[in-house]
Amino acid sequence: TPGAGAGAGGGFEDILGGLFGGGFQRGPQAGADLAATTTLPFRQAVQGSTVTLTVEGRKVTARIPAGVRDGQKIRLRGKGRPGEGGGPAGDLLITVHVEPHPVFATDGKDLRMTLPVTFPEAVLGAQVDVPTLDGGTVKVKVPEGTPSGRTLRVRGKGITTPQGTGDLLVTVQVAVPQRLSGDARKAVEAFARATEDGDVRSELRARAGQ
Repeated sequence: TPGAGAGAGGGFEDILGGLFGGGFQRGPQAGADLAATTTLPFRQAVQGSTVTLTVEGRKVTARIPAGVRDGQKIRLRGKGRPGEGGGPAGDLLITVHVEPHPVFATDGKDLRMTLPVTFPEAVLGAQVDVPTLDGGTVKVKVPEGTPSGRTLRVRGKGITTPQGTGDLLVTVQVAVPQRLSGDARKAVEAFARATEDGDVRSELRARAGQ
């Protein structure tokens, strides 16, 4: 009958309303991950640092580990957007930018630097003072006959991390004077005459012809 049909239709609408209307209860929803950036001076990046960021109106304190690299991402669990219905909060992903240093650069746990030496120091060998990141110096032996580009290793003067301490890698660069006094020029000319029998490019020509 018409009355029975109307009753059946109303019941079906009630069921749909229960599924998709106000009666439907969503389960716990995890919060979204958030992204942030921070910039550290080189020394703080090497030694580790604590930074405070403002993320969506909330202050978040993050510990940046020693030896962090430029562009490295640090994930903070549970520091993202809060969840809904009792769900867990998302994560906060921090991209760290490291300001360059005028002398030092990082290479994993190691520090790298370029060491200018004079031509006599490179030829005859020398003990030279090399600056370290902590503000001190360390004696480094430049062996006799050291060419430009050779790297010397100073143990234990790199970055200290939970995995150990790295080294300081010193790349030698022989400094060429831009101007010479009269006596210095004569000395170089005398050296050139004394070594004119040597051909430093003979091996280069032989390899180029292979």
